[in-house]
Amino acid sequence: MSGEDDIRDTGDGIRGTAKGTAPVPLSVLDLVTVGAGRTASDAVRTAVGIARTAERRGFHRYWVAEHHSMPGVASSSPAVLLAHLAAHTESIRLGSGGVMLPNHAPLIIAEQFGTLEAMAPGRVDLGLGRAPGTDGATAAALRRSDRLNEGADDFPQQLAELTRFLDDSFPDGHPYAKIHAVPGPVQATSPGGVQSAHRPPLWLLGSSGFSAQLAGSLGLPFAFAHHFSAANTIPALDLYRASFRPSEVLAEPYALIGVSALATEEEEEARRQVLTGALSMIRLRTGRPGLVPSPEEAAAHHFTERERDFVDSWLGNVIHGTPDAVRQGLDDLAKRTGADELMITANAHGGPARLRSYELIADAYGLPAA
Repeated sequence: MSGEDDIRDTGDGIRGTAKGTAPVPLSVLDLVTVGAGRTASDAVRTAVGIARTAERRGFHRYWVAEHHSMPGVASSSPAVLLAHLAAHTESIRLGSGGVMLPNHAPLIIAEQFGTLEAMAPGRVDLGLGRAPGTDGATAAALRRSDRLNEGADDFPQQLAELTRFLDDSFPDGHPYAKIHAVPGPVQATSPGGVQSAHRPPLWLLGSSGFSAQLAGSLGLPFAFAHHFSAANTIPALDLYRASFRPSEVLAEPYALIGVSALATEEEEEARRQVLTGALSMIRLRTGRPGLVPSPEEAAAHHFTERERDFVDSWLGNVIHGTPDAVRQGLDDLAKRTGADELMITANAHGGPARLRSYELIADAYGLPAA
């Protein structure tokens, strides 16, 4: 049995193991945010620190997300970031949460993640989304087309094409039958080939029911964006489970949810830190994206009544406070949703606060400190 068969039959490439007293495996979603007074280089250094901390403390995986034309987010190129992170880690799973498939030719993604798999064998995930990860004008510039709905509508076909490239499985007579994504399985079947045939597991990402149902019907793992679409979490997970059909990848459904959580030693400090993310979202949603404001700037901001309502709503979905409070919030969320894995994103202005939060959460669950 090949290495790929081992991974798929046991689920080792997908399912994690809960450690310490955590109810489910814990993972990290890093938006690689850039705070006011900081540079993109600072953000990337913080990303390396978070990935290494997550690895050391027993988090299962670390993902970065594709965003564009947002000054406060330095993750426009997940594959490049993941290559850098692969060089600074040894065992943690690394992946995209996600790559926005309509923005790219499937062959390009297959080549990029085949290269990542060669760099970090057996620990690369390929999470895919169907949204542009930006505004409509930027999406048009990325795709060199103003037919944006066409990309989203064609998502199942694009996914099928990407899967064929990853598996090197176009049938005879197909226009792409003699095109191979390299690095990839073709190297194992070429004369003298010894290239590993396994490839990154595919995940579908979503914030509504479309990808949930598609992931279920294809027997793929599913990641839901609870951190910005909390009202849809349970309906989407229910739809995923109801739609699930066993596949060679998974015998049973496996769903993780992204959750925004920040732990600090003092409750007031947690509120001070997460307010920066709320103000950043207000600016983004009103067409004024910028760097993540400092806690001092957020505290001094005069919030209108409408903005205060948004802040209350937004922070109601951010688990924040002391480590014990955050642990309780995560436990409750896991129980309420039945999620198989929690992927934590810690949004704050500065790298030290985010790094410290992951340490405190790991401590609260008794994760290994080695």
